[in-house]
Amino acid sequence: MQNITYDVRVYKTEVYKGTKVTTYTARWKTGNKPWKKPFRNSAQAESFRSDLVSAARKGEAFSLTTGLPISWKRKESALTWYGFALAYMDAKWPYASPNHRRGIAEALTDATEALLTAAPGTSGAPEREEIRQALRAWAFSARIRDGIDPPDHLRPVVQWLERNTIPLADLTEDGRGPALVRGILDRISKTKEGKPAAANTANRKRMVVNNAMEYACEIRALPGNPLKAVKWTKPKTLTTVDRRVVVNTEQARRLLNAVGEQGKRGERMVAFFGCMYYAALRPEEVVDLRMEHLVSLPGEGWGEMLLTNAEPRSGTQWTDSGKARQRRQLKHRAHGETRPVPIHPELVVLLRRHLEEFGTAPDGRVFVGPRGGGMTDRAYLKVFHAARKQAFTPREAASPLASVPYALRHAAVSTWLNAGVPAPQVAEWAGHSVDVLLRVYAKCIDGQDADAKRRILEATTPPATTVPDAPKTSARIRHDQP
Repeated sequence: MQNITYDVRVYKTEVYKGTKVTTYTARWKTGNKPWKKPFRNSAQAESFRSDLVSAARKGEAFSLTTGLPISWKRKESALTWYGFALAYMDAKWPYASPNHRRGIAEALTDATEALLTAAPGTSGAPEREEIRQALRAWAFSARIRDGIDPPDHLRPVVQWLERNTIPLADLTEDGRGPALVRGILDRISKTKEGKPAAANTANRKRMVVNNAMEYACEIRALPGNPLKAVKWTKPKTLTTVDRRVVVNTEQARRLLNAVGEQGKRGERMVAFFGCMYYAALRPEEVVDLRMEHLVSLPGEGWGEMLLTNAEPRSGTQWTDSGKARQRRQLKHRAHGETRPVPIHPELVVLLRRHLEEFGTAPDGRVFVGPRGGGMTDRAYLKVFHAARKQAFTPREAASPLASVPYALRHAAVSTWLNAGVPAPQVAEWAGHSVDVLLRVYAKCIDGQDADAKRRILEATTPPATTVPDAPKTSARIRHDQP
């Protein structure tokens, strides 16, 4: 008996108005089995319903497995995972930041490994590293791939990928689909070496794959999101800063002094790292710092800066220009938004000294290399780790204390909070929302434990026991003898 039917009924679209999102659900029945598919807007739902009605009126056979016309299945089968992944990357590229593009490529590369029709290195298949390089260095960079054939050393690998990934429709097959989906989830939950991936990494990649599946539904390449048919336990992520990485004032000064002792290159970076410690700037914000951002640098006292942009490093494959960094709006800010930050008096001194000695780049950039180029990660990380080793005791150096430059920003925010600066003000200066700020830095706020214990003690200590006053007696001795 064939797994098809011509008994199809298509119902009116249902509308559900939730507190935040309105859902439009197309409903239909094949034989005695009901089906439904939700959409975010009415136009999509009505278009899908119209296509179902049209297929039913033409007398097309519907699958009892998927609930969709058989002709749709044949159309879907022509699209492979590799072809779909390229289409998805092209759709996301114009609207994603360079770092987000890189994140998408990482997730799609891992997913592709789980959806090959032949194991790497067998039966004429390329080696695993060759496949990963072809995907990340060419296929998933829409800018590099646009109108350009793959380089000679990658061309055979790309041609093999075009023929050897599963049909996308296999992800929804009753027998095979769940196993394929679990293979994807298992792969993105591990590192390239097969060890458990960090929870944040696994969750981020799962979000990318889920979004890709939703896109497949949107373009009618899949009848439904196959990830929703498989249960997956979300790894618990660490959202708070480890207080062990946070330097105190004395340790920070030691570290900054040691930076200045790392030769000519180190001298250029004292104020660079000072901006992270005293002003809580992110590395990409310090790299982009320009004279126009320094609103005031007085001879003494507090100054002020007004940040407008940042230059995060993402890699040459993912930027529009082909450079390692791409200038963009501030993190968590829309284009054109600014962020005021106070300049600590000690940072004012460092910046004034830096500008007097080294000047600025022609574009007004404050921090440049000895040859006039931008401050690179490799250059400042080398100086930072050398200074850390020199400044810290062996015990401190062996600990997580300031293990990366970003820890200086954590120290700045923690210092502000512990100094009693209101959380909304700290959030504005640091570029966070208040709820994220308090969640991330919850463990770095000193004094809360002691204060909480004092309050509990006050609430649970019984009132002092009072002794009733004794009756008053005369101090005079009476003699009642006759």
